Amino acid sequence: METELILAISAIVVLLAISAFFSGAETSMTASSKPRMHTLEQSGDKKAQIVNKLWSAKEHLIGSILLGNNLVNILASALATSVFLKLFGETGVIYATLTMTALVLVFAEVLPKTYALRHSDKAALASAPILRPIVFIFGPVALAVESIVKVILAIFTRSDTADEMNEFAEEELRGAIDLHEGEGEEVRHEREMLRSILDLDDVEVDEIMTHRQDVNSSDIDQSPAQVIEDVLSSSYTRIPLWQDKPDNIVGVLHAKALLRAIRAHDGELDRETLISIASKPWFIPESTSLLAQLHAFRDRHAHFAIVVDEYGEMQGIVTLEDILEEIVGDITDEHDIDIEGVQTVTDNEFIINGTVTIRDLNRQFEWRLPDDEAATLAGLILHEARQIPKVGQAFVFHDMRFEILDRKRHQITSIRVSPIHE
Repeated sequence: METELILAISAIVVLLAISAFFSGAETSMTASSKPRMHTLEQSGDKKAQIVNKLWSAKEHLIGSILLGNNLVNILASALATSVFLKLFGETGVIYATLTMTALVLVFAEVLPKTYALRHSDKAALASAPILRPIVFIFGPVALAVESIVKVILAIFTRSDTADEMNEFAEEELRGAIDLHEGEGEEVRHEREMLRSILDLDDVEVDEIMTHRQDVNSSDIDQSPAQVIEDVLSSSYTRIPLWQDKPDNIVGVLHAKALLRAIRAHDGELDRETLISIASKPWFIPESTSLLAQLHAFRDRHAHFAIVVDEYGEMQGIVTLEDILEEIVGDITDEHDIDIEGVQTVTDNEFIINGTVTIRDLNRQFEWRLPDDEAATLAGLILHEARQIPKVGQAFVFHDMRFEILDRKRHQITSIRVSPIHE
């Protein structure tokens, strides 16, 4: 009798240990860092390779773990009930239930899962070689259970579309970026860059282009000397050439090509030579996304495009540098013109030009101003106010206070912006 009791108790202890392994393995496999496991596999780690292979069929993996965990828990409970019935009679069922609930909860659930959460990568690497044969053994049963579950889910739920899956993946990435810890300037800049990369497909070129009224261009019908002077006085290496009217772009002149032509012709250039060395203008619709345009720049080995609206009218220009600046921030060199757009009054007060884009403000100050309906700060105020505000008027929306400081005709040119902190 005593021997049977000792064997039964020993079996219960072993089964609880196995249950703890299954619980910890399940938690570690789901909580482990997939990017880190991928990196370890690329570096030749065999255990990481097993982890990734098991996770590639996660429904199969989870089904096998749960099957094994339930088997050992039920068996341990049955043995405990048998032992307590022999010791205490019919009331042993109550004692067995209370005892096994406490043991399973503490030693087979909370304890292993807490450890696995704190050391998920380490626990996943340690448990993967043991899980592989278990998944193979329980595979057929787990597959049958998985099939039943899929049939039930198909009846009562609908499958996610490819767009929904892509949106979910993007939201997951954005959440991971926002959770990127640290408040230093370098960490903040990293978050800005990662967010900007995800936004490339949602932003159109007309939101970042240089508007036609700010484009440095040159009239091809004027004297070649004046065209050369326009190129030399510009801070840009590519100058659009127009004919008859500034919107009629007939070519794009590169400063380096102009210098080669000047040397080849001993400084004597004519209009035909300027036209021949100018590249053919590349026109793109204003609704083109930055991601599509970035790929187009790469495929065409080009850096410069003319943005047109639906009627074919020129709206502005966009360059490869413009798109790169959306990712890494402003790129300046010794020839760039410093344009003041944001003036810091205090840590909580700024004077901002109306033409400054909302994306730049969100990136610089980590604000959350919406840019769906308007690209610039002035456009956002017009959209929210539903009127053309007067100088001195103030508005509060999106947890920010906006005071109109200056206006030229119907264009808001200067705004005092103050974030409202609760």
